Amino acid sequence: MTTVQATALVLLLGIAAYAVFGGADFGAGFWDLAAGRTAPGMRPRALIADAIGPVWEANHTWLVFDLVVLWTAFSPAFAAIMTALFVPLSLVGLGMVLRGAAFAFRPQATGLRGRQAAGAIFATSSVMTPFLLGAVAGAIASGRVLAAAAGPAIDPWSAWVTPTSVLLGVMAVAVCAYLAAVFLVADAERRRDYELVGYFRRRAIAAAVVAGGLAIGAIPVLAVDAPSLANELIGRGWPLLVASAALGIAALVLLWRDVPRGTRSCAVGAVAAIIAGWGVAQYPYILPPTMTFADAASPSGSLDALLAVFIVAVLVIAPSLGLLFMLDQRNRLSGYGVGSDVERSADRD
Repeated sequence: MTTVQATALVLLLGIAAYAVFGGADFGAGFWDLAAGRTAPGMRPRALIADAIGPVWEANHTWLVFDLVVLWTAFSPAFAAIMTALFVPLSLVGLGMVLRGAAFAFRPQATGLRGRQAAGAIFATSSVMTPFLLGAVAGAIASGRVLAAAAGPAIDPWSAWVTPTSVLLGVMAVAVCAYLAAVFLVADAERRRDYELVGYFRRRAIAAAVVAGGLAIGAIPVLAVDAPSLANELIGRGWPLLVASAALGIAALVLLWRDVPRGTRSCAVGAVAAIIAGWGVAQYPYILPPTMTFADAASPSGSLDALLAVFIVAVLVIAPSLGLLFMLDQRNRLSGYGVGSDVERSADRD
């Protein structure tokens, strides 16, 4: 494996990690929105706040990681993406800021209207942001970024307001909702709140069906709008597509039979496999149809330094993240998240 290939693999691993952990974080906001603003929605929202409160900032570490790797290792691709997709990426940044601020300040609001407004901003941003990230992925995968970035006048819409981008944006929202529901089933199980176990299990099954239907529906859309990607997905990427489908079906069966063990692993594996399939299908291009990873790569010295830093970061950060998630899974951090008192705050009125 060359240094360029190793760096590309590191970038793909970071994207997969953010899709799983950040995706579950965004999906929790989707279910916060779906719970409604009435009294029956308080319990699911309280579980959501308590579940993501200790870890929501850590989950976005992977986005920072991906941006640093892309900027440092593949600067021409980074420049083209930021030029052609400045509108959706600016809205992603805005959505993340609004989402984080609303989630942090919602429990501190002194009135019902203030909490409802903060909750609406948090939930709406949690849906908008993954949709836009999916649209960005669709623009890259369908080969529209280079043409948009190289044009004499940048059209802020042509690269990402397309069938592939819209489809992948909707799929991103559905996958995030699916991951979050699966994780929340486990969180409710640990708290022995079996009513919420059933509540989120039903929603996880529904989200799985929707995400699977969108994945099947993507095939004809990609065949017309992004034929090169579709051909390579069916060609080189088919083992990963099969693995994703098998793991997704296994997770659905476990959910249907109310068997918690292994459900999260299957759901995470299904999402990671489809991300890997995209990477395999698109390789060797970082920006189809002409810019390869080798074309965009920084000098070998820079890549060597980046890989060395990556190894050190794994050795330092991975144990810290592992400890954080372990403590969270053992309910040792309950009450320490910024959103943990969202339900108790209702008593102030």
